[in-house]
Amino acid sequence: MKTKQDIVENWLPRYTGMPLESFGRYILLTNFDNYVRKFAEWNKVDVKGEDRAMLSATAQGITIINFGMGSPNAATIIDCLSAIKPEACLFLGKCGGLKKKHDLGHFILPIAGIRGEGTSNDYFPPEVPSLPAFALQKAISTTIRDYNQDYWTGTVYTTNRRVWEWDEHFKEYLIKIRAMAIDMETATIFSTAFYNEIPAGALLLVSDQPMVPDGIKTESSDRAVTSSFVDLHLKIGIDSLKQLINKGITVKHLRY
Repeated sequence: MKTKQDIVENWLPRYTGMPLESFGRYILLTNFDNYVRKFAEWNKVDVKGEDRAMLSATAQGITIINFGMGSPNAATIIDCLSAIKPEACLFLGKCGGLKKKHDLGHFILPIAGIRGEGTSNDYFPPEVPSLPAFALQKAISTTIRDYNQDYWTGTVYTTNRRVWEWDEHFKEYLIKIRAMAIDMETATIFSTAFYNEIPAGALLLVSDQPMVPDGIKTESSDRAVTSSFVDLHLKIGIDSLKQLINKGITVKHLRY
């Protein structure tokens, strides 16, 4: 294998256990197996890749993939998806809400990512912003309203640090930059998707409130968020992509 295309055409099936021709033209990305299994159950299809690194399932032109956690994995799956050049790629992630107004289960529709993770520096210099495809975010906004839900919008800080909640200096930095949320993938997905000419967006679910000790995620609190809000999160993601599919809307905000 000599070219990037050679590599990604080999690696996407290798990671997912699914041949290239079986992928949908629209992609949902997640960090969690239960999103994939729910999608498969609702659509009465099989889960693929039980013996591979990334579980997936495909139905109605949409493929959902659990790519794992963290920005290196996020960059890997976007690079690999360049093998099929999807029409749109939507990340359904969980995040920490950084404002007092955030409650568990709130949705955040990011207008930009702050590139604190480092991975995206291998794709663009630091001055290049990390932005979603506007038309995709607009479709998500419309779908949220259709469900009689609301959302916050703002920037999400993406970090490579998983254990930082004890670090008061870092918390002061997050307050200074006025980030709305924090996660480990969004900015990477936006940047690497732009690099690979894949329209990408994100809808984040507030799963913890890490700026205060009582708000730090625990096993029991994460279980409560999952049981109460994940179904809605996933349904909004699916219907956002269906809106694009049914209306034939293109979500490329630039001519690459």
